[in-house]
Amino acid sequence: MTLPLTEAPRGPLSGVIIADFTRILAGPYCTMLLADMGATVIKVEGPGGDDSRQWIPPHRDGVSTYFLSVNRNKHSVVLDLKDPADLETAHQIVDSADVFVENFKPGGLERFGLDAASVAERWPHLIHASITGFGTEGGRTMPGYDLLVQGMSGFMSVTGSPDGPPQRAGVAMFDVITGLHTALGIMGALHERARSGQGQHLQLDLLSSALSGLVNQTTGYAACGNVPRRLGNDHPSLYPYGPFPTGDKDLVITVGNDNQFARLVSTLGVPHLAQDERFATMKGRNSHRDVLRPMLVDALSAATADEWFTTLQAQGIPCAPILDIDEGIEYADRLGLHPVVDTGSGDQAVPTIKNPISFSRTPVGYDKAPPALGADQAAVLAWLEERRRDGSPRSDGNRDRAAQPRIPETRTPG
Repeated sequence: MTLPLTEAPRGPLSGVIIADFTRILAGPYCTMLLADMGATVIKVEGPGGDDSRQWIPPHRDGVSTYFLSVNRNKHSVVLDLKDPADLETAHQIVDSADVFVENFKPGGLERFGLDAASVAERWPHLIHASITGFGTEGGRTMPGYDLLVQGMSGFMSVTGSPDGPPQRAGVAMFDVITGLHTALGIMGALHERARSGQGQHLQLDLLSSALSGLVNQTTGYAACGNVPRRLGNDHPSLYPYGPFPTGDKDLVITVGNDNQFARLVSTLGVPHLAQDERFATMKGRNSHRDVLRPMLVDALSAATADEWFTTLQAQGIPCAPILDIDEGIEYADRLGLHPVVDTGSGDQAVPTIKNPISFSRTPVGYDKAPPALGADQAAVLAWLEERRRDGSPRSDGNRDRAAQPRIPETRTPG
């Protein structure tokens, strides 16, 4: 089988090959971003497939949209690592890769010769990224579910109404943040390997990513011992900063400095509030929230949220309506951001949310729909066999990236 090269190298990671042994969200989100940027991603799934294939509702033609959201531009193969032949195939895939990404439980890959020590010895030029829930020491036996991390990181303690229960986020946000951190680490390691020719092991865990992602809240404790509490929709350091009722529904207003506050109250018809010593500074507004809030709400009641949105925006005052998901996507489209892209072509195409990065010279691509389980088995096995026959070099950090073939798209519905 002759594997065609791409007509022209596309994407900043064109030629990079990634062995993706991840499932659920953090790892697949990371590898999808890299695939969008041109990397060839071989998604290795167990006989039952990625768990998220079964996470329904919602679905598109019976396929979980959870799975569709993080698995475009990938090639799916099914391997049972307990089977010697399949394990050998898995090793061949890793042998052909620049990057090996996995989110097995700590110690789970040792018996397959794919643990960090074995990988470093056998493939010293490979970049190996491991994702866990709570690290490899005291938390090594803890399952890595995002909601557990939302609870244990402190996130839920600062989310929700002051007099209500702790609240989870409406998305598995720390899985997503960890996926972003993993992609960033891989990019850094690829850059370093271009100089040294050496691979390395990257370790990431959801809890560390959560504590980093909580930025000012966690640093407030680390730097001065402050323990934040739930403030509902209020900001701990800025005011007014959150949703406020208007004549019909809430409007988000985000005032970040004293000048913005002066323009806000002037536009609302209560300019004297900017001269009141209780409200003239951010420190003062934070200290007198309970006094200031009803004054702002009374002024905002004179018009609807949409009317205030138009009026305040015209004055350069940051504000926004609270939209549903469908409205948010439609609004982004009206702004010219074109958030929905078709991945794949023809009857294979699946609408997905676009990669948020725009490159001026090497754009991301959406060539391959999220694959059905094992859809690319034959193509990947043939590709490996051709590499074996040709004596293709292992990943050494210095090979000709442009010469790396693409696995052809398999026309199997995703």
